[in-house]
Amino acid sequence: MQIEARVQEQAAEAAAEGFNAGEVIIEHVANSPIDHPLIHLPTVFGVDLSVTKHVFMLWLVAALVFLGITLTVRRYLRQERLVPSGFMGVLEVLVEFLRDSVVEPNVGPKWVHAWAPLILTFFFFILAANAIGLIPIFETLEVVNHWVLHAPDESFFGRLLHGGATATSNYNVTAGLAVVTFLAIIVAGSRAHGFLQHWKNLVPHGVSPFLAIALIPIEILGMLVRPFALTMRLAANMTGGHIAILAILSFVFIFTDMAGQMVGMGVGVAFSVPLAVAISALEIIVILVQAYVFTLLTAVFIGMAIHAHH
Repeated sequence: MQIEARVQEQAAEAAAEGFNAGEVIIEHVANSPIDHPLIHLPTVFGVDLSVTKHVFMLWLVAALVFLGITLTVRRYLRQERLVPSGFMGVLEVLVEFLRDSVVEPNVGPKWVHAWAPLILTFFFFILAANAIGLIPIFETLEVVNHWVLHAPDESFFGRLLHGGATATSNYNVTAGLAVVTFLAIIVAGSRAHGFLQHWKNLVPHGVSPFLAIALIPIEILGMLVRPFALTMRLAANMTGGHIAILAILSFVFIFTDMAGQMVGMGVGVAFSVPLAVAISALEIIVILVQAYVFTLLTAVFIGMAIHAHH
């Protein structure tokens, strides 16, 4: 009885406060709270290694990409028919396009097979993470849980329903991808020219020593700006799209609190839902463009390290 009274009291307080658009938006785009992670793990050197919502999505996307592509390719290799069809046909088109139009023009024919796997991995992982973020998987599960399962909030399934679902909207994820790109640039330059010569290539040949002293910190700063730009561009674009859609849909509930259900429904039918659908359609293009831009810039940066004198 006390629990029921407490629940009713909380519901009454929520109803009195009205709809809070800010909390709804933050709940969707933010990571799961650090004090309520999905899996508790110890803290090592001041870093909490607990598994949060975005970490779970990171693992899920990586597993889906690995299994999907591996099983598709193996099934294709086992069949006698050489012409690919279905998902394998789409996969082959994307692989050949990225290899021939993105990787080879930037790194050159000599290094295309060395760096194409990394750049293709970036593309398919980012594309899958962006696409899964548009599918309301956990929102649907939350509705099912509310009406059917009734899983407690303290359970793993209950904690899984709270927090954002797009792994690439987390700056830690995009920063990790950008760090891999940063290390790949150094490795590519070192393999092409040698480790010491790669760092010497930061300064163009024939530059006077006085000008070289000024160019060195600028070039080092440029090296650090590249992964920073990759980090911010991808995460900001994926977060911004979700915030825009949720903010537009929030008008329905805001106007419902202000003027009643009929006004809220009218705003939804005439404004919020059509505009949200249009932005969602635009987001489908954005998820593809952002995956392409990240891989293209990665190929460009690696090619700049390989062809330092061009």
